[in-house]
Amino acid sequence: MADNKSAAQTHIITANCPSRPGTVDVVTRFLCEKGFYINEIHSFDDTAVNRFFIRIEFRAQTATDFSEAVFSQEFEQRAREFDMQWQLASSPYKSKVVIMVSKHDHCLNDLLYRYRTGDLAIEIPAIISNHPDLEDLAKWHGIPYYHLPITKETKPEQEAKVWKIIEESKADLVVLARYMQVLSSDLCQKLSGKAINIHHSLLPGF
Repeated sequence: MADNKSAAQTHIITANCPSRPGTVDVVTRFLCEKGFYINEIHSFDDTAVNRFFIRIEFRAQTATDFSEAVFSQEFEQRAREFDMQWQLASSPYKSKVVIMVSKHDHCLNDLLYRYRTGDLAIEIPAIISNHPDLEDLAKWHGIPYYHLPITKETKPEQEAKVWKIIEESKADLVVLARYMQVLSSDLCQKLSGKAINIHHSLLPGF
């Protein structure tokens, strides 16, 4: 039986920086030079904000071949050249995901089912909604539910509360699971790079 202490551990590096040639190369070259094996790589260039995003899952040969302190110190020197913001996580790491939803439950139900069965390796510290309809569903899963009704007059105040919940929960990601509200420019800027909309259609007329 293999010694768990010497077994290879998976690590994930996520980074973003201003769009420019050579970003993928600087990260992958560093990993290869240090003898790490890349399991998976995903990248995306957001031309709307001129910013490049990359996520790489990699592993060392054994657990003793990896030092987070050494890795961070050495990689930061490369990252600084590209004005890169980056984070490192080691598996099994569960991302903290805040879910925002309105009345319809099909997207939320699917997420919660996958969460409950372990198909989604995440933590859900909060569910935020502008309607009270799905509170019982959240309670059944033991997840805090925040009902923040929004009108034109209360939108700035309520979005400030939304952002406070997201910050205090230390969320890695915000999922709009058929949240039928148009987010303000201010909240969109705050959520830049950490929010996704999993509903296939957009609100009409915006």
